[in-house]
Amino acid sequence: MRHTLPIAPQFYVTAPQACPYLDGRRERKLFTALQGDQAEKLNNSLSKQGFRRSQNVLYRPSCTDCAACLSARIRVADFAPKRGHKRIAKRNAHLVRNPRSAWATEEQYALFRSYLDARHAEGGMADMDVFEFAAMIEETPVRTRVIEYRDPAAEEDLSAVCLTDILDDGLSLVYSFFAPELHKNSLGTYVILDHIELAREAGLPYVYLGYWVPGSDKMGYKASFPALEVYVGGEWHPIGKPEDYSTQTHPLSTDPIAQQVAQINLPDLRGDE
Repeated sequence: MRHTLPIAPQFYVTAPQACPYLDGRRERKLFTALQGDQAEKLNNSLSKQGFRRSQNVLYRPSCTDCAACLSARIRVADFAPKRGHKRIAKRNAHLVRNPRSAWATEEQYALFRSYLDARHAEGGMADMDVFEFAAMIEETPVRTRVIEYRDPAAEEDLSAVCLTDILDDGLSLVYSFFAPELHKNSLGTYVILDHIELAREAGLPYVYLGYWVPGSDKMGYKASFPALEVYVGGEWHPIGKPEDYSTQTHPLSTDPIAQQVAQINLPDLRGDE
């Protein structure tokens, strides 16, 4: 009989760099590698603790004097669309959902480039070439799908794309992009609404949206979804009133990195005996 020892993932911290969400702030990330046979178990566990996946890395903001970034998720069973959400769903009802394996295409990259050039020309992903795009889509050690949304009546019918992880308790929207000329259709919101329906059909309780950042115009739309929870103080809480959240944090209120790591609840990563 063969026995294997538990493998504890190693955590690291990035160097401070300019925050993409709040002017004048510096961001820092706590991260660990996502690899091996137990990658899916680790992704499931850490996603419930505010981590996000990027290729084969799991990360969480760990800024020295700011705690504005809050992981957000929607409780599928309690979600009831607002009037505006119903209008957006009706406006995009002609789109056809097309789930695919995590494999990049030239058509996806062309849409991705037009999206970045129109909406995030100065962002951190602005210089991504086709090979880096392929890595973003394909380098995944967990259950991942590319969800395409197509307009059968359009000549260039690919309207939106979402890279989606399938967790044991929900769907995690890793990254989405859409045709910038269709911005009036609110495709970013529609993709979330459709993922709520996908999760409902699959019997999954949550849809993970990434980070909500109070005070950031880029992330403000997430707070408009009913049944939204945010991860604060090691627990998930209903968001309540978004205006009650502050982006200001006293520098002494942030735990040291070693303490943050010690507080992470790691799954049993031992292999089968």
